[in-house]
Amino acid sequence: MVTLADYEVADLIDDQDKLRMIVDPTSSYAQAQAFAIGRSMDDVIITAATGDAKTGETGGTTTALPSGQKVAVNLSGSNEGLTIGKLREAKFILDNNSVDPSIPRVMVVGPKQIQDLLATTQITSSDFNTIKALVQGDVDTFMGFQFITSTRLAHNSGTDVRTCFAYAVDGITLAVAKDLTVRIDERPDKGYAVQVYACMSIGSTRMEEEKVVEISCDESP
Repeated sequence: MVTLADYEVADLIDDQDKLRMIVDPTSSYAQAQAFAIGRSMDDVIITAATGDAKTGETGGTTTALPSGQKVAVNLSGSNEGLTIGKLREAKFILDNNSVDPSIPRVMVVGPKQIQDLLATTQITSSDFNTIKALVQGDVDTFMGFQFITSTRLAHNSGTDVRTCFAYAVDGITLAVAKDLTVRIDERPDKGYAVQVYACMSIGSTRMEEEKVVEISCDESP
């Protein structure tokens, strides 16, 4: 069950600000609002991926991601960042759950995890990485996963462990009750300052636990 929530961002631009600028900032403000709302959307999906899901006909049951769907930070015996071994383990978990290999798979990691992989001989070798990650400066696809980098993944400051995750695209859903709307209007009650307003109503949840894998990565090494 998806729980919907409203997300709003509003900012006022007074006329004096406009007069001091050659270019009207309204369009850039609107863009900034849209980006802020987009970050909220990212947060909703990230939280749903590894958090508790509301299940059952009425959503009265709370379902945590099973331990069998998690790759431990100390998979090799000691804490470590993102490794080839952890990627293989995530792939194995999905494969072992009979997840259709034709369904696109995504790996969501932070910048430090990309750095970890780029330092690995296997990932930088053209034999293992046909997209030549070093030339592009990032990792796009490897081991059947499309990589997405996010700075908004949960991080435990006490342990310096980042919670990354992999999923088949039909394993997580985003419900949109109200699509992103951006309005630019004058506010008579605010001295006719221009208000840039953005809003949407969304929610996200796991559809199938077997299609999501949590990967804990130590960022201290």
